[in-house]
Amino acid sequence: MTPPRVLVTDARLGSAIAVIRSLGRAGMHVIAADHERRSTGFRSRYSVERLVYPNPASDPLAVVELLRDRAAAGDVDLIVPVTDELMLPLAAARERFAGLCALAIPDDAALATAADKAATVRLAERLGVPVPQSVLVQNSEEALSAAPQLGWPVVLKPATSFQLRDGMGERFSVAYADGPEMLKARMDALAGRCSVLLQEYCAGEGSGVELLLENGRPLMTFQHRRLHEVPITGGASALRESVPPEPELVAHAVRLLGAMSWTGLAMVEFRVGARGPLLMEVNGRVWGSLPLAVRSGVDFPLGLAKVYLGRHLNGHVPTPPLTPASIGVRSRNLRLEVVWIASVLRRRRLYPFLAVPRRRDGIVAALRLPLPRDGFDLLSRDDPAPGVIDALRAAGHLLHKVRDAA
Repeated sequence: MTPPRVLVTDARLGSAIAVIRSLGRAGMHVIAADHERRSTGFRSRYSVERLVYPNPASDPLAVVELLRDRAAAGDVDLIVPVTDELMLPLAAARERFAGLCALAIPDDAALATAADKAATVRLAERLGVPVPQSVLVQNSEEALSAAPQLGWPVVLKPATSFQLRDGMGERFSVAYADGPEMLKARMDALAGRCSVLLQEYCAGEGSGVELLLENGRPLMTFQHRRLHEVPITGGASALRESVPPEPELVAHAVRLLGAMSWTGLAMVEFRVGARGPLLMEVNGRVWGSLPLAVRSGVDFPLGLAKVYLGRHLNGHVPTPPLTPASIGVRSRNLRLEVVWIASVLRRRRLYPFLAVPRRRDGIVAALRLPLPRDGFDLLSRDDPAPGVIDALRAAGHLLHKVRDAA
């Protein structure tokens, strides 16, 4: 039987490399694709082919055309988009891929709910999933009126993290404000570009419940807690650890995604503090900490391929075992961990009113970098090149930071 051909986008990312390795180890023909010609994923031994496409940030439609041409030529059975920059344009063009290849993308209704943070909050409230106090605002006047009821500081979450406008992609980031003047400045910068979900600030530890589902039915489950985040006020995880799935958090996540009839991968993020767990967002794409789940024994990429390729895999690829995840496994994104350490040591605080780690924590993290227990997303004995390249680039980034500080 001819092995299935799977194209994985954004091959420079650790999450994409985790997908490439998992599917390659299972015997699939993996096509690593990226807009960077020196993409780290191109150096993986499991990348049978390499495809360079235009930068989706400037021309997403050209990328869609190129991928469709590959599918029309019969070269691809499944496309796994790793970032919003490609998932959303491919979702908009999904009918053009019908009959050519499968797209590992949830249906339009589910994707729209997850991509719209206000819609996610409304659904969570209806289902009894706890959320921070939230108000959807369109301009600074509405924000200034709502903020006193939420208390300072407030969190400004653009209603969507990424959107397509006039054929171009635009990404938005979370911001904070501790008073009317800062809030007005932040809102004015977003005027006319997107709505904003204004929320109360919730201190606590970040936890992610990761799932593979089919029509809302959970097939695989994993949970991690965030130890370090970049930026340090809250963001992508630099270092994280596998933990036993907490029944309450898993139930909330399954309730949300079940109501969306979700098919595919998703991570539901919570902030766990004095008030218990509060929903932060639903991440409806391949998440950045995926390498930790795979290292812990939960093979989400192989499970995803089984869902979307179905009978095409029978007799060729075994069903991933539903074994419990190893607990206490750690994994770090080396580049982000270096950024986290540098941020903690420099004590440069964009938001002085938010709590940040102590310098001592940064020193300890730096000393722990060589320890094997705090593993690396990309370091792998059977596929060393991506990990070596990642380490060299992280070292270069660190030297650059040191020179800048001198």
